[in-house]
Amino acid sequence: MRPMYKLHQIVLATVLGLCAAFPAIAENNQPANETKDVKDQLVYYESVLKDLLTRPVTEDNDAHVETARENLKNAAREKGMPSYFYNAYQLSQEYYTRRGENYRAMLLMQEMQEVATGENDSYGIWLSARFLADMYIKQNDYVSAKPHLEEAIKVYNSSDNEEILKRSATRMYCDYADTYPIASDSVRINVKKAGEHAKTHLDTLRYQYNLLRLAALDDNQKEYERLKEICVGDPDFPRISPDAELFFSLIAATRDGSILDREEEIYKLSTVREMKVIANLCENKGYKDFAFNVEKKLVNLMETVISNTNHSRISELDVSMGKASLNAELVNKEHEISRISLFLSILLVIILLGITLFSFIHIRQLSRSKNKDKLQIEELKAANEKVRLANEAKTRFVQNMSHEVRTPLNAIVGFAQLLSLPEGVITSTEKDEYAGHIVNNSKMLTMLLDDILNASSMDKGDYKINYETGEKDFLCEAAISSSEHRLQPGVKLYYAPEEYTPHNFITDPRRVQQILINLLTNACKHTAQGEIKLSSSLAANPGYVTFTVTDTGTGVPPDKAEEIFERFAKLNEFVQGTGLGLSICRDIATRMDAKVFLDTDYPGPGARFVFMVPDKQNPQE
Repeated sequence: MRPMYKLHQIVLATVLGLCAAFPAIAENNQPANETKDVKDQLVYYESVLKDLLTRPVTEDNDAHVETARENLKNAAREKGMPSYFYNAYQLSQEYYTRRGENYRAMLLMQEMQEVATGENDSYGIWLSARFLADMYIKQNDYVSAKPHLEEAIKVYNSSDNEEILKRSATRMYCDYADTYPIASDSVRINVKKAGEHAKTHLDTLRYQYNLLRLAALDDNQKEYERLKEICVGDPDFPRISPDAELFFSLIAATRDGSILDREEEIYKLSTVREMKVIANLCENKGYKDFAFNVEKKLVNLMETVISNTNHSRISELDVSMGKASLNAELVNKEHEISRISLFLSILLVIILLGITLFSFIHIRQLSRSKNKDKLQIEELKAANEKVRLANEAKTRFVQNMSHEVRTPLNAIVGFAQLLSLPEGVITSTEKDEYAGHIVNNSKMLTMLLDDILNASSMDKGDYKINYETGEKDFLCEAAISSSEHRLQPGVKLYYAPEEYTPHNFITDPRRVQQILINLLTNACKHTAQGEIKLSSSLAANPGYVTFTVTDTGTGVPPDKAEEIFERFAKLNEFVQGTGLGLSICRDIATRMDAKVFLDTDYPGPGARFVFMVPDKQNPQE
């Protein structure tokens, strides 16, 4: 395969060279021929990428895939054919999915979505939304898939792009219906829309299968049997539901009561959605305890899926960070070897010109080289020690995250199970309390994952600062509102500006608010009693809008003032968090030409953090 691949490259290079050598010939070609030549070139680049996807998975092949993808993207850009540009992303995503790197494939689709959104390309936005939704659905994560399906449907219904409109919307609406609770009217509305958009036989079959599930839930036996006969008799039906035979058998078992002896078979169905259909049917038939037990196990199953997914993302992130460090070290060593090789070559020439005349210089150079090597050894030892400490920090980070993520997940699942108890077991007051716990733990889980994704975005260099007008008091009050739920009982949180007049300035309001929320959240975690005060000042540091967060908590030793801004740094391992919050604050502030630091002169009790933002009045400043 590899020799043929190189032969194709040689042939293509020859053709392109001839076109460049004879511009007159190229100018005399008809537009139709030019279009065909352009498409042939793009088809060639696409075929190279497709060929690489069929090869064994190796690190060497990874590099070839990356190169082939960039070649296809660049050629598509140059020739103005965006469909091939997005195909490069799609094919690469299939490659990483095949090798089990789902998180890497997802990041690639998110990159594609960001590019398409930045260029307002409806086809790219629609295609990336569909792929992201499919990835989440394959993991039975319909909650995460829902916003991407909504985006895809919105673009489909508002676009006049032929590439989009020639596709069918039936599967989108069927998948979107599955994101709602089974008994919701939204399920029936979207299934109906799926039927209205059917374009192919497979679309109609998928629509009929969804109608079959609704007929089963409605206990409409006649309609159910009619649709079942249609589906079972169609040779394409296994593509819609590979577990149809087991699914139909379990539906029949709910009617004769034998389902009570076949619980374990329910969990052999390929999708959680079909399991929930069976559980709902059991509840409708009066097997409430059995249905409750099935639902409880499905909740545990989803907890395991989400936990494994998060662990996979953390592991892949850890591997990615490790590879980046290793590559940087290898590049440095290659440069060092090149410099030493050049030095030895020059030294050899000098020796050949005159050993007697330059013997003293030669000895002196050897001495310098020895000292230089000694210094390099010391530097390498120091670098190795840094790598070792970084690896230990990452290991602690993964261990902490396993605990941090599981804690809110367990709380969410536990209180959700309590809320699903039959009526009368718990009071409405208790229900409100449990719902509040679920919301708080969901926000905590979101904050943990946002910290990881923000850190990853900064490492990739795609974290953007968007300047616009912001108002200091509004930013502070919004940050207070977003942080109040993190307060510990009895602690007071309030805003006290030095100047009570509104003040507008040019900055990135979203990033300023993000830093203020992080500082307030950090104060909430470390303040068990007393108060937390957010203040703003225009006079404290001329040329800057100065924000301060002062608390009466545990405080920070002055000698740790810089250490706490390092990644994964936690002075108290028993306080919840990733150890990324303050590091992210420092990184964002640096990108905005702002400053964030601990006020080591603050006498206490507690700590005071200072955030200074340039007071720009002109966007060009």
